[in-house]
Amino acid sequence: MAVPKRKHSNSRTNKRRAHHGLTAKSLTICAKCSTSIPTHVVCPTCGYYMGRVVTPIKDEMEAQS
Repeated sequence: MAVPKRKHSNSRTNKRRAHHGLTAKSLTICAKCSTSIPTHVVCPTCGYYMGRVVTPIKDEMEAQS
């Protein structure tokens, strides 16, 4: 079985793992209320997703009652 002769330096290890960096989540703008939200997520301020109401917000529910 192959065994390394010497220990790899921290610098060399980190160069190998250069692609492991984190990327920021991409944000989109809600078409209804123009707030920035993550993609494929129901808008927390207005409750819309893809042009229709998915989750009614409490303020709207109280206004309808």
